[in-house]
Amino acid sequence: MTPHRWPIRVYYEDTDLAGIVYHANYLKFLERARSEMVRDAGIDQAAMRAEGLVFAVTRIEADYLSPARYDDALVVETGITRLTPARFVLRQEVRRDAALLFQAVVTVACLDLTGRPKRLPAAVHRQFAGS
Repeated sequence: MTPHRWPIRVYYEDTDLAGIVYHANYLKFLERARSEMVRDAGIDQAAMRAEGLVFAVTRIEADYLSPARYDDALVVETGITRLTPARFVLRQEVRRDAALLFQAVVTVACLDLTGRPKRLPAAVHRQFAGS
């Protein structure tokens, strides 16, 4: 899959007193980028929810490599590395120009509204498999 690219600017609210991105905010950046990737793939999460299915992050393995700072222009790259009937694994990277600042492997499962694992809808699976 060609990685999905989503630009973001670091705002003051994203940083600590030293002007460095606060560690938990990288997870927010990743969430927004995942949501945009899913939207750009033509998947309507509101319609999925109406049918009783949602996506949930079940695992994140993250590496903080170099700090991002106030006013940096960053890009979050997201690509599917593994797809099963009920989940997908993503590699997400945060870059400033060519510099890799943060990377994570994120596992996302399909669940029903009670939290039980369910198969990905066939159309979603096809869309991700073809990405």
